[in-house]
Amino acid sequence: MTDPHEPLDPVLLEDVRVAVYAALASTGRLPADSELARLAGSPARARAAIEQLAEQRAWALGADGEIVLAHPFATRSFGYSVMSDTTLWWGGCAWDSFAIPHLVPDCGPVVVAGACPACDRPLAWRVDTTSPPEGRERAHFLVPAARMWDDVVHTCSNQLLFCDDACIDRWLARTGHPEGYRMDLDTLWRFAAGWYEGRLERGYRRREPADARAYFRQVGLQGPFWGLS
Repeated sequence: MTDPHEPLDPVLLEDVRVAVYAALASTGRLPADSELARLAGSPARARAAIEQLAEQRAWALGADGEIVLAHPFATRSFGYSVMSDTTLWWGGCAWDSFAIPHLVPDCGPVVVAGACPACDRPLAWRVDTTSPPEGRERAHFLVPAARMWDDVVHTCSNQLLFCDDACIDRWLARTGHPEGYRMDLDTLWRFAAGWYEGRLERGYRRREPADARAYFRQVGLQGPFWGLS
């Protein structure tokens, strides 16, 4: 039996990571367990690979141990659907939903849909790679960048889009949450556009903190929420 704590061959781990992301990008669904078992050599080795990749933050597991977030994709609803002409995805949050058309090759424009958390008004945007969608809606991020992976499911559940600042104010008052970070659609689109670049390819590496901060500055984010002075 494979020891889940025994490090697996990095090539095998990358095979599993790429297979998961390729399936999510092309179908919106995880690959079958049998496919990952064939790739890894056994169901136990596939399970160990999934857990070790979660430890490396390739994705996040739910309470049942299954992949729930492989950013920007989700395997259940986090409040946002992303629909192209051929594929329907769950977006892991407002940020991830806007990122999907930038990451998935040739998917074309998508419709991102959700509802305002404050007033439940339906919200939808046509999102492509050429220019930000128009609208007065505002995004609110609750968890600062340095703490986003403390509980990434909680973090993503609170990266939300609202009708406007008044709806954010009402939601904060109702929930008792502290003020986070607000951004308009233009900033959210720029933020999402390049963040996951290369994630579908072999050899992808997560951004180091300094690289992440440089990216935050480049897309117009400001202040200590993002680790910026």
